[in-house]
Amino acid sequence: MNFPLLTHIAEISPRPTLLIAGEHAHSRYFSEDAYAAAAEPKELLIIEDANHVDLYDRSDKISFDKLEEFFGDNLR
Repeated sequence: MNFPLLTHIAEISPRPTLLIAGEHAHSRYFSEDAYAAAAEPKELLIIEDANHVDLYDRSDKISFDKLEEFFGDNLR
């Protein structure tokens, strides 16, 4: 279960990157570290009062508007 998250970050950037994490997610630091290491353009969206699993199971917590905006702007 050891995944070197930032090993290939330079291969991802400078493509537009959207990282989403729950405010209370145990894995939030992964998104914050990736955001810090990524080149622009990049966005980090922290979902208030959500944990990691909420962003899979709770449709009221998922930011569908932000996903639609991001993909609409970046997948032309």
